[in-house]
Amino acid sequence: MAVFNIIHITRYKYNLPIKESINEIRLFPHNFENQDVLQYQLLISQNPNVSITKDYHGNRVGNFNTLEAHTEMTIESRMLVRVNHSLKIPEIDATTVADLDFQNDIYLLRLCYPETITKQDEINAILKEINHENKSIIDIAFDCSQYIYTHFTYTKGITNIETTIDEILGHRKGVCQDFAHVLLQLLRTAGIPSRYISGYICPNESGLRGEGATHAWVEIYTPKQGWLGIDPTNNIWTMDNHVKLSVGINFTDCTPVKGTFKGVSKQTLSVFVSIGYEDGRHFEEINDVELQKNSIEFQQQLVYAEQQQQ
Repeated sequence: MAVFNIIHITRYKYNLPIKESINEIRLFPHNFENQDVLQYQLLISQNPNVSITKDYHGNRVGNFNTLEAHTEMTIESRMLVRVNHSLKIPEIDATTVADLDFQNDIYLLRLCYPETITKQDEINAILKEINHENKSIIDIAFDCSQYIYTHFTYTKGITNIETTIDEILGHRKGVCQDFAHVLLQLLRTAGIPSRYISGYICPNESGLRGEGATHAWVEIYTPKQGWLGIDPTNNIWTMDNHVKLSVGINFTDCTPVKGTFKGVSKQTLSVFVSIGYEDGRHFEEINDVELQKNSIEFQQQLVYAEQQQQ
């Protein structure tokens, strides 16, 4: 069991004023049987009203608008979370895909459907290589995770939030988000209900990959044990230092912050994560996030708008 004090700051900056910013956030940590949210605070620049609802996956979702002109927006999420993943360490479980029966559970059925990709033959070949047929769900999940850990290289800066599974399979490089998507494709092709998890992996003495920043992994469902987390980036079942934020079919369902605004402006995004421990240790990391490239038409509008400011 472990307790973490986590601060997550998302900061957008705009070189020209923008207005009518409409945003959706998924920054609220889950309460689960193995994760308790002891304290939570949300701070947003200009203090807008935040409407909180739940989405299809059970995530708490916040929506807010900032109508007046501004050149910066900061969203600060503060949480004190207690985690006890030892409650969810996989037990000996011989359940196979053939034993599954989800005909009356639309949600689990949806989580068995792989994406339509060009390189599906490569996914099928990987499953054949690990000899997945007749293995238990637990064994298939770990073998798929181990394959990714062994055959894919953890490399920052190669991919972004729009990188497809086909592209990841092409260069076999990426980060936690990419490995989670490949693992989901493998598991769903094998017929195992699986979902994407967004959260944090808190640093420890083991030197896990992806520590200190937002992280991604996968959960599989077994009738006997429910949802079990597996982290292909580190080839481990989730531990006490995995803190869960949101769940979904893929990253799109779990995007921490997304929105739109009126105006022509160049925007930059930085994400700061601070993790504090009970024993006084402290870890901080800041990342500049690569945003979607603008169209040529938008670039032309931006140049014109900047010239008008001179």
